[in-house]
Amino acid sequence: MRTVGVEEELLLVSATTGEPLAVSSAVLAAVEGGGEEQGVFEKELYQEQLEFATRPLGDMRELAAEIVRWRGAAARHAKEVGAEVAALATSPLPVEPSRNLGSRYRWMAEQFALTTQEQLTCGCHVHVSVESDEEGVAVVDRIRPWLYLLNAISGNSPFWDGQDSGYSSYRSRVWNRWPSAGPYEPFGSAEGYHERVRDMLATSVLRDKGMIYFDARLSHSYPTVEIRVADVCLEPDTTVLVATLARGLVETAARAWRDGAPPARVPAGLLRLASWRAARSGLGGPLLDPRTLRETPAEAALEVLLDHTDAALRDCGDRDRARRSLAALIARGSGAQRQRALHRDGLDLGEVVRECVRITAGVGA
Repeated sequence: MRTVGVEEELLLVSATTGEPLAVSSAVLAAVEGGGEEQGVFEKELYQEQLEFATRPLGDMRELAAEIVRWRGAAARHAKEVGAEVAALATSPLPVEPSRNLGSRYRWMAEQFALTTQEQLTCGCHVHVSVESDEEGVAVVDRIRPWLYLLNAISGNSPFWDGQDSGYSSYRSRVWNRWPSAGPYEPFGSAEGYHERVRDMLATSVLRDKGMIYFDARLSHSYPTVEIRVADVCLEPDTTVLVATLARGLVETAARAWRDGAPPARVPAGLLRLASWRAARSGLGGPLLDPRTLRETPAEAALEVLLDHTDAALRDCGDRDRARRSLAALIARGSGAQRQRALHRDGLDLGEVVRECVRITAGVGA
């Protein structure tokens, strides 16, 4: 069975105002000497963020437990320095983020100017194991038309700079300002993939392989396909659902490759439109049907995804749980829908953040 690992980026916020706090260095210092916690947490581009990574796991129940555990540890260490953690993909409140130190982050700020300053965004990256680069690229080529649906499921960034953005996932719109981000054309082979990466780096626009921000890529550190389209999810259950469907997509694609089925030749330009639609609507409006790229109700598009991955989900023992989890998510609402509902109910944006701190920890509404 393929293993799955998850990286989550969390927002560090004030317990009283909900505003982001630039305290990640202090939180990481608190983690030092923490035994098993060492190596789990890392800094990100900005001091207002904290990232953790799970182990690669085959059982989704174990993955869920580990996500809850590390969210709890992050919250505990944040409290030690007067902060809280919120699984929010953007800050609802205005913020001027504080960049972490380091030559790489300084280079990014100089190279990309305002684009870098706008990147206080928190994502969820899912790593699914593959046997080789050749299998990995075959997977990357075949999952392209499905990835935007994971963004729709995870949408958790409706507010930006103190106002409603009109999007379910505004994070994805900000993220796609990087010149290497977003949908991509098929690569055809592992050599084709690596040649594309070499050509991109040769332009000197990008600093290193870590800045290859395709929606899905070969990890440069692990034997995995890394799927990078999701917002950080408000609740761990949603993160596990995204990871479950990601593994289903990878396994389905690998089987199709072994059976000799070619990838769909959907132009990246059309996938950018599908991604925009998913970011705008989330679960609350139309999405594009991945078979036809025509508008359809969100639930219908997601049913196509479940059908597409059905055999892989079944063989991994995930089918029933995935269907139950998706139905529950649609019933209670995505992170974006829940944030908006809290605001409509009379909470100001600072109060929305504080309530999301509770939900992140498994306590809130």
